[in-house]
Amino acid sequence: MPKFQFEVSVTPQYLPEQSMPEAGVFHFVYNIIIHNSGQMPAQLIARHWIIKDANGLVQEVKGLGVVGHQPLLSPGESFEYQSQCRLATAQGSMEGSYLCISEEAETFDCPIPRFTLDATQYPPQDDDLAQGRVLH
Repeated sequence: MPKFQFEVSVTPQYLPEQSMPEAGVFHFVYNIIIHNSGQMPAQLIARHWIIKDANGLVQEVKGLGVVGHQPLLSPGESFEYQSQCRLATAQGSMEGSYLCISEEAETFDCPIPRFTLDATQYPPQDDDLAQGRVLH
């Protein structure tokens, strides 16, 4: 097990009630879980997102923390948050990284794997969602 390591999982969702496809506005929300799978406590300091739409438009977003927080996670702890983005196309992707620092002042990057934003897959075809259960 690495000394410093965060793992990230993402669940995106299209929000048709907040979108206006005829005006080129597709609203997505995504739920993120950051888990400290390393051996030492570490803190998330900053984020860097690369957001791409189907027309090739690329946006970069950089900033301190996530949703106003810079969580300090001990080994085995997780931090969960929700955020959102808008695209001008029905499909796109997001990826990026978090800048983290250990209690020993060593910095490391935590990659955020690329995930797809896709309004064409709405409504979701997941059996659990079709049965009316909400997944968190």
